[in-house]
Amino acid sequence: MAKLTAGGRFRKALLEAKPLQIVGTTNAYHAMMAERVGHKAIYLSGGGVANTSYGLPDLGMTSMNDVLEDVRRISSAVETPLLVDIDTGWGGAFNIARTIKEMTKAGAAAVHIEDQIAQKRCGHRPNKEIVSPQEMVDRVKAAVDAKTDDDFFIIARTDAFQMEGLNSAVDRAQACLEAGADGIFAEAVHTLEDYKAFADGINGAHLLANITEFGATPLFNTEELVANGASMVLYPLSAFRAANKAALNVYEALLRDGDQKAVVDTMQTRMELYDFLNYHDFEQKLDALFAEGKNK
Repeated sequence: MAKLTAGGRFRKALLEAKPLQIVGTTNAYHAMMAERVGHKAIYLSGGGVANTSYGLPDLGMTSMNDVLEDVRRISSAVETPLLVDIDTGWGGAFNIARTIKEMTKAGAAAVHIEDQIAQKRCGHRPNKEIVSPQEMVDRVKAAVDAKTDDDFFIIARTDAFQMEGLNSAVDRAQACLEAGADGIFAEAVHTLEDYKAFADGINGAHLLANITEFGATPLFNTEELVANGASMVLYPLSAFRAANKAALNVYEALLRDGDQKAVVDTMQTRMELYDFLNYHDFEQKLDALFAEGKNK
């Protein structure tokens, strides 16, 4: 039996999980932890790349190559299928096609592409601007036509709900599905009833619910979301936010107290770190090599 591609692994996970929880991993080590505890899909946020790797806000300031670097690092460290945020695709049809090919080569399993203008904003911020439905359909067609792996999964994200309301967002989603999208990412949805209406409007196609903290969408439970039509639930930056808060606590304690005694209990231990990295397996191989060298 042929080994599944990354896209194939994503589709398998989506078939088996009800819903498929997709957790944000802004670096390879977090991806390893997510995989070890049992998550079946992981995510690389465009905002996460901008914030973590470049110290920039999520305002479309990073490039395809910036994101690809983190895709390669993460996909090299784990087998768990990776969904990648490709913003607007970084240009016109040829740019989008190149993006899909490069993401596939880098090890991504899936991407989502959105209908904001190139100077995009975080999906939960005000004053977003979206392109015409036809331009978004053209983006999706360019992405679908560029696939080199039939199982590579393409999700069309629409920000129209917040801008133009449910009916407009559903119309855009339907057009994207007709253009070949495998699923729909409904951004900044407010209620479970809205999710149900969205799911009904796209006739049960795969629907992603973005359950990000401190945004426009309440922190709905997976059971609630499944009951209202979602097949994927995304947590784009949950671990990132928790790690940031923990790091700030340590930095402040060191200045305040002159040592880390008050916060050491909040830290991952050295042995826990080594366990996730399989450090001792590497060390044993190194010891064996040294022993072999001494015996020659």
